Amino acid sequence: MFTILAAMTILAPAAQAQSIPAEEFTKRPEAWEVELSPSGEYIAFAVPSADGMETTLEVTRLSTGKSQIMRFGRQQHVSDIYWTADDQLVVSRAAMEPLKARPVSQGELYTTDIHAKNQDVLFGFVPDNQTKRGKRKDRGWSVIAKVLHDEPGMALVDFTCWDCGEEPGTTIFRVNTLTGERKEIERSSGLASYQFDNSGEPRFRTTWDENDEPVLAYRKNKGGAWEPLPKSIAGRMLYSARFAPDGNTVYALVTDALEPAQAYKIDLQAGTRTKLAGDPDVAVSGFLYSGLDGIPFAVTYDAAKPALQYIDPNSEWAKLHAGLMAAFPGYMVSFTGFSRDGNKVLFSTWSDRDLGSYYIYDRTTRQVQKIIDYKPWLKPESMAQTRPIEFTNRGGQKIFGFYTAKGDGPKPMVVMAHGGPFGIYDRWGFDEYVQFLASRGYAVLQVNYRGSGGRGEEFQRSGWQGWGTKIQDDITDGVRWAIANKLADPARICTFGGSFGGYTALIQPILNPGMYKCGIGYVGVYDLPLMRKTDKNQGISKRSLRFLDRTLGTDMDALAKVSPVQRASEIQVPVLLAHGRNDKTADFNQFKVMEAALKAQGKSVESFVVDGEGHGFVDPKNRAEFYRRIEAFLGKYIGQGAAPAGN
Repeated sequence: MFTILAAMTILAPAAQAQSIPAEEFTKRPEAWEVELSPSGEYIAFAVPSADGMETTLEVTRLSTGKSQIMRFGRQQHVSDIYWTADDQLVVSRAAMEPLKARPVSQGELYTTDIHAKNQDVLFGFVPDNQTKRGKRKDRGWSVIAKVLHDEPGMALVDFTCWDCGEEPGTTIFRVNTLTGERKEIERSSGLASYQFDNSGEPRFRTTWDENDEPVLAYRKNKGGAWEPLPKSIAGRMLYSARFAPDGNTVYALVTDALEPAQAYKIDLQAGTRTKLAGDPDVAVSGFLYSGLDGIPFAVTYDAAKPALQYIDPNSEWAKLHAGLMAAFPGYMVSFTGFSRDGNKVLFSTWSDRDLGSYYIYDRTTRQVQKIIDYKPWLKPESMAQTRPIEFTNRGGQKIFGFYTAKGDGPKPMVVMAHGGPFGIYDRWGFDEYVQFLASRGYAVLQVNYRGSGGRGEEFQRSGWQGWGTKIQDDITDGVRWAIANKLADPARICTFGGSFGGYTALIQPILNPGMYKCGIGYVGVYDLPLMRKTDKNQGISKRSLRFLDRTLGTDMDALAKVSPVQRASEIQVPVLLAHGRNDKTADFNQFKVMEAALKAQGKSVESFVVDGEGHGFVDPKNRAEFYRRIEAFLGKYIGQGAAPAGN
């Protein structure tokens, strides 16, 4: 059970002189999620078990520290905690997502009170048990869309059915989470995304046409009919909508074409909008809100260097936030929860060197109470600094990225490409892989290449059909930039990544002979025609197949030419391949054909295959063993070396 930490640690112990064991990086955190009850009396945690085989829900009373632990089945995980009343919670049944190594919703909802009583399946499929019929027969995916704070126990559930026709449809239910009673309030024959006013009425709707282009509609007035959203409000996308109490004023992120999202204040009756914040190169990533259902006081940006802009600097909430930022230098501060009366604020602090901590601020007493540290055994002063970088690629485009290292001067460097490749992007913050590598004396380069998210659809589309060309050019240009700026030792560079990053790890040495000394492919895709064939055979949705057609291409000969497995003879560096035998995303056959191709060419290849693992390793023991193998592999080819002194 948790002990609430009453005092903040001001002075930290000296940095460790010896290397931090791999297990310290892969060990589960103290909690995955932290949520404050509307009354401000309780904190709910999603807590991993000691062996990592399950995640429980734990509720702690702040005044006494007394806790109640709730399980929802043997070796089950939970995620996405919502307080629907002062004493009622809803969680999602979850599974460990391998690459993130954390619980992720599986689309089923459970409800419980704080005493672990009245537990029930709110949405999900409950099979019949002999003569007893299962209570729920929901074949689909459910998620809490909105908690109705003015109606204790009530919430909106967004349900996407799996067996309602050729394309899945979306239904919105108004649900009593205390009794399980539900009432349908909105239905779409196809996929739809809804946004709601404070009363819970759907006021914005996004659907998609046969070309997967968004179609926007709105209810101008409460109770009105759906009608097309005027271009004066939004031309292409509108999301993260927050309604003011008048039901007419809306704060939202908007795009008119393919540009980065900007923040606007919208008047629905007038059909007008006022720009609050925005950047031509980087999308607004989110809002910070003034209380439980309050309007925004700030926006954030995270696709380049982390940034925050107060859109209402005179707000008492902006002043509180600015004060907390000053109290935690070097950290970002995020408001994550509020009591109904606005007196208690749950906030998190996090940085490039620290996975983060949670605190409660009492606005009456002006006292801060630490709730929990995610991974207190990883000391921030022992971690490396992550520096936002910017360079111009060969086509004259601005490219952002991050460089992490201890100390100054050229270092042996690992080039670590993120997965996706489209829509995903690296952000400033604590990264387990990056910090492990930096703790071993390596610099790490991350490039948000064309196709990455966070900069608008135009930038994302500029990387389409560029797996082995445009995207790789940006990564190569990033490496050359690091060398030119004396951040990397040109004689000691290796490339490493997972999923698409695994593809990159093997195609980069092919495209840049002599630049790299080794490559590490982790659950990677190495044969693109095989990937297209596997995806079709596994029955992924027609919409996903259309997206692959657009972004990867349909010319199998062209895809073969940028497939590492087809060009194994050109790989002139030692390779480490790691894969889970149960991988259904980058099918295990990807590993088999790549390993066979390398061996057929007489290339140096080391392999690490783990039974029971999928698209990434979940078990902390397997992750730690992988880290040790990476350390030994890099040490062999670009120099082991102790971590340099200083930060």
